[in-house]
Amino acid sequence: MNNFFFNGSTHSKLDDKNRFVLPQQMRYGLVENGNLEFTIALGLGGSLAIYKRSDIDRIVKKFQAKQHVAKYQKFFTLFFSTLHHCSCDKLGRVVLPPVLKKAAKIQSEIVIAGVLNKIEIWPKEKYELDLEAFLGGENENLAQLTEEAFALLDEGSEEDSLASMSTVEQEEYENV
Repeated sequence: MNNFFFNGSTHSKLDDKNRFVLPQQMRYGLVENGNLEFTIALGLGGSLAIYKRSDIDRIVKKFQAKQHVAKYQKFFTLFFSTLHHCSCDKLGRVVLPPVLKKAAKIQSEIVIAGVLNKIEIWPKEKYELDLEAFLGGENENLAQLTEEAFALLDEGSEEDSLASMSTVEQEEYENV
């Protein structure tokens, strides 16, 4: 599974118990040592993120080394107080904790998107607006970031690329 990465997207609705069905292909990508366990956390840009247990364990270990740095305290409090270890039921349903539903401003419809080493959960309306802006070229910042991201493919050696990344970017790169 070394070359495995999450990709694709699907729409889903929360039921009356705040559950959604995680697509089977994505569930398979979360299985480690025969167990389907994962963590839902706050993501970037208004999303939530689902991480494999081994990825969240690596994140925790690295953050523990920085836990006494004052400038990160608020982030650590918010990030770790909203982490939820989860699994699926026999039908592949996941319960979305109310605090995360509220934080992501999710009403009832979501988009579940595979993004490299994690799965993102977006409010359907936000995802569709971002996708339309991207496809229509309306967001200049996004267009510039797209150019820069594809330029990364042309950069020199892996060591040169790693040296130019911030610590957070290097950690994210290593997780991929």
